[in-house]
Amino acid sequence: MDDIVKIWDAVLDIAKDEIPPSTFGPWVLPLVPHNYDGNSFSVLSGQSLAVQIIAKNCQPILVSALKKVVGSEVALNVIYDEELSKKLKKKSAKSRREDLIADLENKLAPSKYESLKQMRSSTNLNLKYKFENFVVGENSKLAYFASTAVAKEPGKKYNPLFIYGGAGLGKTHLMQAIGHQILFEHGLKVKFVTTEEFLNDLINAISHGSDKTTKMNNFRDKYRKVDVLLIDDIQFLEGKQRTEIEVFNTFEALHNAGKQIVITSDRPPENIPALSDRLRSRFQWGLMVDIGVPDLETRMAILQKLARENHMELPFNVVEFLAQVYKNNVRELEGAFNKISAYSALYQNEITVDEVKKIIKYSENKINITIDGIIDAVAEYYNVSVEDLKGTSRFAKIASARQVAIYAAREITGESFPYIGEKFGKKHTTILYSYEKIKEEISKNSELSQDVTDLINKIND
Repeated sequence: MDDIVKIWDAVLDIAKDEIPPSTFGPWVLPLVPHNYDGNSFSVLSGQSLAVQIIAKNCQPILVSALKKVVGSEVALNVIYDEELSKKLKKKSAKSRREDLIADLENKLAPSKYESLKQMRSSTNLNLKYKFENFVVGENSKLAYFASTAVAKEPGKKYNPLFIYGGAGLGKTHLMQAIGHQILFEHGLKVKFVTTEEFLNDLINAISHGSDKTTKMNNFRDKYRKVDVLLIDDIQFLEGKQRTEIEVFNTFEALHNAGKQIVITSDRPPENIPALSDRLRSRFQWGLMVDIGVPDLETRMAILQKLARENHMELPFNVVEFLAQVYKNNVRELEGAFNKISAYSALYQNEITVDEVKKIIKYSENKINITIDGIIDAVAEYYNVSVEDLKGTSRFAKIASARQVAIYAAREITGESFPYIGEKFGKKHTTILYSYEKIKEEISKNSELSQDVTDLINKIND
């Protein structure tokens, strides 16, 4: 075995200058020498596409190098090995995790936190959300620039920073990336919290009878004795007056002390109707930036990044197909990739567009369903006119049908609320309200739920 390893190392040493790095690094270097009988030399690969890629791009170079090393003509056999593939994937995942933790532990050394575990517990940050793995597109360029500026000089630029945009577009990623960089570069005390968690903490504090004062003091200290406060999904604060008061007072305490505040929402402050004027005005003090829907090229770049991180080979046509299907939500795009990745690891099949269609349960008809077509179908189903659905009538039957049409449009097409709003001639906040209203009513009203299900099935068919 030692002999064939030495032979192969010598072959690589000769070939490395003749084979392009883009082929040599990912495809040739991982090959494992397996057998040599004097006539043929076999190497194993844990990557299913390696056989074709090497045959197409560099087999003659390797054969020539092999001849120089052994002194005679020898056939080179590149063999895909399933067991090696499994071992490499397991080792790669473990290695990536160990490297990540080691890297983070090293960065934590000068900060206030003694360990990674303590940091995660105190800050509530997720390790995967960092600037280096955020794919920047035209849709997110300004938000990314503002976020990096805040991370570089917390409390001095853009305070507060208010990031808004639709679900699954990267707001939380950027917010937590700010937290990570400030933590590692400045050693400051960072706290990330969702609005729901903030509300639950408040409820817990005010429901402890005689212990209420102590609990409230602890609650306030938790959020006010920090250097950086990151609040996610602030739109859920709407209509919760007691929580609003605590957020306002926390905001005042931190801002007056020069501490950094970062807030995310699915819409700008002026489009959160029940928010108090004083809180809305404070959210607008700093910089407000939006994240839009990524374009096709950015979606493809996101998929390619995910494939590299997971050491997967995704053919270009598969990447392009997925990017065309998942247009409005990066989270859904990543979810589809995770399904494909799991399928690939389980079955070791080459990933093709046809395979992907089966994995994500893709419907050829679904891509052709338009919002106008949905409006027509709903109008017919409820026996109302298209003009009424797009109009302003508040007659109960028409208003209800309009809300169902909006809900169906979102569920079937996945288009953004602003885009759906354009089709209905409504503001996106009205569209969002209608969608959430029907979504809530469906969970309580079985008859409505069945009607909507039947309608959506009819449209899809």
